[in-house]
Amino acid sequence: MNVRMSCVGLRNLLQGLSFSVKYYSKHNHLQTICLYSKTQQKKCHILDCSGSTCTHKTLPTGSILPWRLFSCKQEGTKIPSKRKQNTSIITSELLYKNLLKSEQENWNDISARYKAMTERIKEKLEELHNKYTFNSVSPRIRFGENVYFEENGCIFLSKADDDEGNVDVLFSTKDLGFSDAFIQRIRISPDQRYMAISLKSENSEEATCVIMKLDHSPVIEKVIPSVFSFEWATNDVLYYTSQKNLKCQNVFMTTFTDQKHTKLVYTEQDARFFVDIYCTKDRRFLTINSNSKTTSEVWLIDCRHPFKLPALVQARTKGVIYHIEHRNDELYILTTYGELAEYKLMKAPVASSGMENWQLVYALEKKTKLVDLEMFSDHCVMFLKNAGHLYLNVISFVSHLVQSIELPTWACEFELESHPEHTTSTCYFQLTSPVHPPKCFAYSFKENNLIEQAVQEVPIITNCHTTRLLAKSKDETLVPITVFHSMNSKELHRKPLLVHVYGAYGIDLNMSFKEEKLMLIEEGWILAYCHVRGGGELGLSWHKDGCQYNKLKGLHDLKACIMLLHQLGFSQPKYTALAAASAGGVLAGALCNTDPELIRAMVLQAPFVDVLNTMMKTHLPLTIEEQEEWGNPLADEKCMKYIKSYCPYQNIKPQCYPSVFITAYENDQRIPLTGVLRYVQKLRKAALDHASRIRKKVITSFIVPGNWIPSIILDIQANGSHCDSSWEDSLNEVARHLAFLNKELEEVCHLQHHMKSGK
Repeated sequence: MNVRMSCVGLRNLLQGLSFSVKYYSKHNHLQTICLYSKTQQKKCHILDCSGSTCTHKTLPTGSILPWRLFSCKQEGTKIPSKRKQNTSIITSELLYKNLLKSEQENWNDISARYKAMTERIKEKLEELHNKYTFNSVSPRIRFGENVYFEENGCIFLSKADDDEGNVDVLFSTKDLGFSDAFIQRIRISPDQRYMAISLKSENSEEATCVIMKLDHSPVIEKVIPSVFSFEWATNDVLYYTSQKNLKCQNVFMTTFTDQKHTKLVYTEQDARFFVDIYCTKDRRFLTINSNSKTTSEVWLIDCRHPFKLPALVQARTKGVIYHIEHRNDELYILTTYGELAEYKLMKAPVASSGMENWQLVYALEKKTKLVDLEMFSDHCVMFLKNAGHLYLNVISFVSHLVQSIELPTWACEFELESHPEHTTSTCYFQLTSPVHPPKCFAYSFKENNLIEQAVQEVPIITNCHTTRLLAKSKDETLVPITVFHSMNSKELHRKPLLVHVYGAYGIDLNMSFKEEKLMLIEEGWILAYCHVRGGGELGLSWHKDGCQYNKLKGLHDLKACIMLLHQLGFSQPKYTALAAASAGGVLAGALCNTDPELIRAMVLQAPFVDVLNTMMKTHLPLTIEEQEEWGNPLADEKCMKYIKSYCPYQNIKPQCYPSVFITAYENDQRIPLTGVLRYVQKLRKAALDHASRIRKKVITSFIVPGNWIPSIILDIQANGSHCDSSWEDSLNEVARHLAFLNKELEEVCHLQHHMKSGK
């Protein structure tokens, strides 16, 4: 590639349907949120754009994950006496600081034992990263003959028919003073004179929108802080949403005409609803989407008349989620409306868009997950999952036929590209899996076939076997498991097994490519992904069957999955480790309390382990909307008892626990760090109490089950956040996790050797 400025590496572009957001690194996939809740009467404000200019205030917030967890903002205990309250807050802060300092000192003392192995792992991961980054293809935004793409903080412009790789650099985070930020989302104005970019720091939730004027020498036209989503209505009118305290409830319009101004056009007043902006594929409408976990409301902005008031599509109706696309003066509505609570594609005239006029176009089969939908001039492409397999459904609006396209069996995840031109005859996307780097594919509407695009190849592992299993849970429900292992592996019952789980918010386990997964396969590990209830792998009903009063079903599913793996000869408990992140920590932590004998070690990343205490604190900015996932323990004693029955922190007891390594972040605004600190302290004490009791009863020269003291380690990172970390920070974090797991399982092997020698 011939570049007029030097930029290398890879980052991602963002695009999504309505409430869908794609995230780099930890959460690199598109998901649509649809969770169970109650809803109230509609509350919103529409402001006339033709009125006086509204003042635009700076709102210090940032990007929201598809599953929005909790702020780490804390308050002291509320006591009637102001003097006593202040004393309580000071005492609480001192305890917090002392705990934090103690854990940091503890990590500094023990980290040396992992240093050599961590460095070895880092070298291997860097080698794999360089190898497959070179082979990867950055997502493209196509505008006629122009192609826009991003690499390592630089945005490039090239020509579609240029085979020599000549590119122009339009934007560079480093050269323009944004060196500590990475590019999240790019939107090009219809006439390609302006480019809006969202930038996010790795150490905070705060995102910034930068608007560039794309003349012969691109310049910054405007910088808007605290922006979540944004779209161009016309060549010089941009709509965007702002955030405050992890909430997004205001929509603004800003113009780049001779008379520049910014106005507030919409305000959502219900705290359970989150607002974003989407542009229909044909660029006819912008949609203001106000979504709770279970209910949607959409307002239309006509791009031909961007200063007119937004028009309501359908007033919010309890339990009905819907998203809007447009084609030929008809609205295409992706919705849960109807008898079966799964997604359906419906349509209605723009002029009469009420629910009573919605007509069914296509309904998904039961237990099918809709990953995303792309609308074209004569076709609609649905990206689907069913029982772990990926496929496409291509709907022709001309022939009214639906064609199902099978995809390679190794594929586990879609990575979608942006298609500004809805008239294109080709749909581009990538397929990937935890051990397969992204591979480019295209579906041709003219030829009605799938094309595997030729790219510069780097040999991809070919001796990895993918197995899909079904475990029978406590209530007889069959739970999918995806297993990866080397075809050359023998005696699988003696191989280390790493089990992954999430099971919340209707979100799938992340199964996109990660260098560390490929490394583990090459070193003989078995990888297992348990698609338990609460996640979204089998559609909306799969999530509903694992939230609120059904949370224990996810725990039963996880136990059944691990037991089946062992029964089939995939490793055994003493060689088994469990990995989880964020809300996945609920099920992982619960399993450690109920069935600690099933695993030897566990690694948790920013885990949610103190559900009850967090859900009791309504001052946290996201607690109210999260009640639709976990319940409201303050208003319902039955709910409080139910949460207490599975909450990891509440159920710690003296017993033989597996070793645990937890990574947490000082800047995490979603998982309260105080809850993680309390969890670690309580878990460590319980493990030591158990070992002390056993030691009094058993005197032996060898370590035996019941006398083993687990390692309980908390690594608190000053850099990074719940949403994103740089490649360097992620590299260090992953290397430490793998060094810990190798060390723990290595001790098992040495122990067995010594015990045999003793015989």
